[in-house]
Amino acid sequence: MKAFVVDRYKSKSAVRLGEMPEPEVRDDDVLVQVHAASVNQLDSKIRDGEFKHILPYRLPLILGNDVAGVVVRAGPKVRRFKPGDEVYARPHQDRIGTFAEFIAMNEADVALKPKNLTMEEAASIPLVGLTAWQVLIERANLKKGQQVLIHAGSGGVGTFAIQLAKHIGATVATTTSTANVDLVKSLGADIVIDYKKADFEKVLSGYDVVLNTLGKDTLEKSLKVLKPGGKLISISGPPDVAFAKQNGSNWFLQQVMRLVSFGIRKRAKHHGVSYSFVFMRANGEQLSKITSLIESGIIRQVMDRIFPFEATKEAWAYLETGRAKGKVVIKVS
Repeated sequence: MKAFVVDRYKSKSAVRLGEMPEPEVRDDDVLVQVHAASVNQLDSKIRDGEFKHILPYRLPLILGNDVAGVVVRAGPKVRRFKPGDEVYARPHQDRIGTFAEFIAMNEADVALKPKNLTMEEAASIPLVGLTAWQVLIERANLKKGQQVLIHAGSGGVGTFAIQLAKHIGATVATTTSTANVDLVKSLGADIVIDYKKADFEKVLSGYDVVLNTLGKDTLEKSLKVLKPGGKLISISGPPDVAFAKQNGSNWFLQQVMRLVSFGIRKRAKHHGVSYSFVFMRANGEQLSKITSLIESGIIRQVMDRIFPFEATKEAWAYLETGRAKGKVVIKVS
């Protein structure tokens, strides 16, 4: 099958379109013919080797973390899906590879595709939807009436998280550029900080939760907007010890993550707030709940552009400009 493969880390030119064997289908797996996939910053970080100690992949590696497609084969122990079912998923972190014609996934990581979405629209959802769900609902335990700041509101995670937080009943502030103010307002943002015109940490205060998707400076400034007992949750790092244990990392890696997160944890403690890192995990049950929100019109997908499969590297380059509004999607078949 055709697939986009990385042969060695930290080399953009190493991503190539090549022939790879079709994936092995285990007893609990469904084999899915990929119709669409979407591009994420996570793909770039894996390609560049940023997670090679946390996620020790064997190279060559097929990249891609979002998929929508049709089940073509089901393992003997599969009970929830059958050939012909239209599904979508974020594969388990050990079994990524959606930039390909086929992918095998454990049925526990898969959900039926929302009936009101095209394959391309559906492929834009799993990773960002599960990220927002696991940050806001699982980790933050966000409640009606609370205040949440969601950074980079026009990005993939931001566009979904704004809508989910509004559905919960929270007051939502977000940061974005001038060009995207109307977009984030249309998604439900109550307070919009144009980062080109104002410093969010000077405007906001007394917040319950911050979802950080950006770099170190934004992370540290975010401490100032939280009230005592507030939660600073980052999906862009640094990883912490709790994540290392959840990920099954060895003692040495746990100590490394304790060290790299020491500064932000110390500053958080000084402010009377907590810091934690979330690395989104596959979860078909949560994705089914997201499907219900999409089919009922509570959450809508936000897509910027669709590229043909052969132009996957161009899609990647476009995402890396940082100008995409919502998701960048690849049409595979």
